[in-house]
Amino acid sequence: MDVNAAVAAAAAIAGVLTGVIAMLAFRWSERDLKRPTRTSLHTDPVLPPGVDTVLSVLRSSAVVLDEGDAVVKASSAAYALGLVRGGELSVEPMLQMARDTRRDGEIRQVELDLPRRGTGRGDALAVSARVAPLGSRLVLLLVEDLTEARRIEAVRRDFVANVSHELKTPVGALSLLSEAVMDASDDPEAVERFAGRMQIEATRLTSLVQELIDLSRVQNDDPLEDAEPVGVDELVAEAMDRCRHAAGTKQITMAAGGTADLSIWGNRGQLAAALGNLVENAVNYSPARTRVGIAARRVSAPGGDLIEIAVTDQGIGISDKDKERIFERFYRVDPARSRATGGTGLGLAIVKHVAASHGGEVTVWSSEGQGSTFTLRLPEAGAARDRAQQHPDLDDEAGQTAGSHPRRSPDSPPDSTAYETLSAPEVLP
Repeated sequence: MDVNAAVAAAAAIAGVLTGVIAMLAFRWSERDLKRPTRTSLHTDPVLPPGVDTVLSVLRSSAVVLDEGDAVVKASSAAYALGLVRGGELSVEPMLQMARDTRRDGEIRQVELDLPRRGTGRGDALAVSARVAPLGSRLVLLLVEDLTEARRIEAVRRDFVANVSHELKTPVGALSLLSEAVMDASDDPEAVERFAGRMQIEATRLTSLVQELIDLSRVQNDDPLEDAEPVGVDELVAEAMDRCRHAAGTKQITMAAGGTADLSIWGNRGQLAAALGNLVENAVNYSPARTRVGIAARRVSAPGGDLIEIAVTDQGIGISDKDKERIFERFYRVDPARSRATGGTGLGLAIVKHVAASHGGEVTVWSSEGQGSTFTLRLPEAGAARDRAQQHPDLDDEAGQTAGSHPRRSPDSPPDSTAYETLSAPEVLP
């Protein structure tokens, strides 16, 4: 009997222990489920009805904090920006704002520059943070990324400053020259000399205004709205005619070659302006009695055949540091030489935008003292038209397709096969 009693007592004790352990395990599992996780954005019961739905459609990063500064809810964008780490708000200024708002109930807003974590880049992340009370115990934090807006604003400021400077130079020169003409009214030779200078400055001002208009047009207009097949031979002939006088003055030979009867799908006016700018630059920056070649060919690509139009000169060439910036607006490799040739620094920027808006790209190969080759690479007429008809949404992404085509390394010389037909060129003039 004593043995049976002992066994019964032991069984009872074991049962009690099992029950206690089960209860503790159940409570521990409930506690784990209540913890916020990064992969599961839960809605705590303390959130007011409908708040979760509203926060899910906001473009801003959203974080909800409870009275203990614990994260009740955080959007995926908040994790992407690095605002929430380990279930806690990791930005101290925002955390202090939340505490102040919880204390006095006032809405606060501030703009901050946050370091980019894990990217290895030194530039900061510009954000706008707004904190407001949510109910009696919660605080809502909305954070908007302003980095791209800041970048666009900086570009706009630089553009306005550059335009003001570029316009001020010829306008100031015209003002001074007009005063000089008035003072030298009794000297016919001086008047003639000053009038010639005025004509040069007026021409430069006209070119600058026209290129500003052209740049604005290619940036804002959709070239594929009025697209048509454009013959490459016609574009080349028009570009040569545009530079015929300047080339003849410097005794520069212009030669056209490559594959004949090619066509591009796009806006004729913009394509002509882009190729004309490349040929004009080649003539302006080439020494006298040299040669400028223009060649076209068809190349295969995964998305359809492309047309390459290469403009080669025997000019001064471009250094490696300048090659990275020559397509920037108003950037000049040699400002003094640009003033002598009447350059505005906008020609290559226009070429870049035209190529991108047509779903192509422009590349440059150059070696100092040996010359340069600028290559326009654009979709062929048939392939581009078929793609636009089958996928109309691709037209809006024309700028993003630049760089998606196979390309040579900028440090590699141009493919000589593209210029084989230049051995028996059509020479102008």
